[in-house]
Amino acid sequence: MTSMFDLEDPVSPLSNPDQSTGTAVLERPETQEETKRDDGGEADRFAHYVSKDRINESRLTGRPVVALCGKVWVPKRDPSQYPVCPDCKRIYDEMMR
Repeated sequence: MTSMFDLEDPVSPLSNPDQSTGTAVLERPETQEETKRDDGGEADRFAHYVSKDRINESRLTGRPVVALCGKVWVPKRDPSQYPVCPDCKRIYDEMMR
């Protein structure tokens, strides 16, 4: 059976158990994750289904809204200029049955 730590390795936390607490520290580089709140609407040119209250709130606060299909964005364009999102329409139709 092999161990993850080599007892003869001076860097190993188990190489000299009398002088250490037995706790190993694994360092890893810190990475910053970037979150995109708005894709600019370039990848998705559809009018999505969102409640009017949420749209009005978003216009006042600048917070993103969530459409029935799950798209999250800050509305900035006139939805009457775009076709209706097929996923939003399908979900809405299923809800109205």
